[in-house]
Amino acid sequence: MSVQPRKAESAQVEHPPAQDGIEQGKRLIRLPDDRGGSLSEFITNYFYRLTWGTPLHAMRLKGKYPLKLLAAPEDPIPGDARAGSAIRTGHFLFRGLRQPLAEIDYGRLQQPAEFLDYIHSFRWLRDLGAAATRGQAIPIAEQQVRSWLAAHAEKPSEPAWRVDNAGWRILMWAAYSPFILSTGDQIYRSLVLNCIARTARHLDRGADKAPIGLSRVTAWAGMVAAGLLLPGGEPRRIFAEAGLKRALEGAFYADGGLISRSPLDQLDAIDLLATLRAVYDVRNEEMPSFLPESLEKIVAALLGILHGDGSPGCWQGGLPVDAGRVAAIVGATGVRTRPLRQARDWGYQRLAAGQTVLLVDAAPPPVARLAGAGCASTAAIELSDGSIRIFQSCGGASFAGGTISADLAQGLRTTAAHSALVLDDTNSTAILADGTLGKGVSEVEVDRQESEQGSRLEVAHDGYARRLGFSHRRVIILSNDGRELRGEDVLLPSGRKRRSGDLPLALRFHLGPDVEPTLTADRQGALLRLAGGGMWQFRVALGEITLEDSLWVDGDGRPQGAQQLVVQATAGIGGTNIGWLLKKSS
Repeated sequence: MSVQPRKAESAQVEHPPAQDGIEQGKRLIRLPDDRGGSLSEFITNYFYRLTWGTPLHAMRLKGKYPLKLLAAPEDPIPGDARAGSAIRTGHFLFRGLRQPLAEIDYGRLQQPAEFLDYIHSFRWLRDLGAAATRGQAIPIAEQQVRSWLAAHAEKPSEPAWRVDNAGWRILMWAAYSPFILSTGDQIYRSLVLNCIARTARHLDRGADKAPIGLSRVTAWAGMVAAGLLLPGGEPRRIFAEAGLKRALEGAFYADGGLISRSPLDQLDAIDLLATLRAVYDVRNEEMPSFLPESLEKIVAALLGILHGDGSPGCWQGGLPVDAGRVAAIVGATGVRTRPLRQARDWGYQRLAAGQTVLLVDAAPPPVARLAGAGCASTAAIELSDGSIRIFQSCGGASFAGGTISADLAQGLRTTAAHSALVLDDTNSTAILADGTLGKGVSEVEVDRQESEQGSRLEVAHDGYARRLGFSHRRVIILSNDGRELRGEDVLLPSGRKRRSGDLPLALRFHLGPDVEPTLTADRQGALLRLAGGGMWQFRVALGEITLEDSLWVDGDGRPQGAQQLVVQATAGIGGTNIGWLLKKSS
């Protein structure tokens, strides 16, 4: 069964279309088959991978031995100098984890999945290049390539030959060929060049079998690079560009947002396409028109979820990526565009005024098969004042296996780990024991209006309707100077389920690390002092505010202690509504 992006249907509204790309009415619908890939698709791909170790697949990988690469593209993305320095001192460093180079066995690596991908994709070459001269890097890079070839050159296996890792490996080996092909050892050079050619043939067969989304796009990008850089590659280039166009159309919504809804994946996609662009540049070839057109949309969507500090919101398991890295990746694309204020299908709304930026998750959860760290975050908000985050999501769920345990990662995906309403201590979308997303939000209605007074956004979802008998509607108004944010959370009886008693609810507002809260004496307000001297006042019309522990995951993937404001109240059989106000006082 093919996977299609979530369908979006226009809600019936009487308002005329607004200017500046703002659509006032929208209904987003979660796919009914959002529980995983079809059985036939799984079986087909499983048996295809089994063929990798057979003589048949070995025959598929045979072909002409290339004598050289036609060019060495310059990597447009700077690496992490800290990780590169660690490589120079003898170990890979990845999100706080270490792998000593002297002890590495490429056939039996025991590390979290994303660390393995970092190693097998050879994206670490970028980091090494940021911390070493060519003379310093050559012996280190060449030794690791030799060891990798000894373990994996002849017999493809996962994750080393998984098509997304294979696609990145072609791009990295080409960009850093001065590091790995400067030797006079002709046998070794021939092994490297032949492995690139074999990898391209591997992708010829496997790119379209990759999961739809970033993985498939990466595989086709690697094929395009091979077509441009290997002698006689013009037929492969034509074939691969057609495949890349299909992959991009399947991976991104029309507004440029990736269907996994992950800001980290979105940034990775921009990194990938900027790196591919450098291959076209070094060959003095013009990119097909769909690539710059896609890049402009993808970049605009990413810019739309950046806070005032230049880092993306922590949606769908993400974390606050270093703003310098974000700027470098975006700059490498050559795209100059404005932030997308309303990603209609991707599902993020951006309200900005003065120094204030408000981000809202206004869509159902991402398709489960494409988002291993998908979160129950519908109607959650994040808020920043300049470079300081006031309200945020805990983030970090996609980093399970390293500094974050599997159990903690599951907790970071919950509704309670976001600045959102939690009813009866239940997720708005169920997170099942196997990590998939279960029942919950199936429809989200969005209505946005702009005026001289400010921006008004209304987000309604049915995540609690079937299980608890209430629909949730969140109304947010940001003043035109950015100094006042008004909110109202409404629970209305909905669905077939009817309850006879009250249900507890909690409005959670997770505070950023640079916010110091002080509760007022009546427990219906709080003063939020910002590092640097700013202050905001928070008031709630119903319920009582408590101050509880929280955590957030920093840019290195490490959990850090934090605090949260929690408004405790109840919903009777007729529902309830809670108004709240955040106002800047200095």
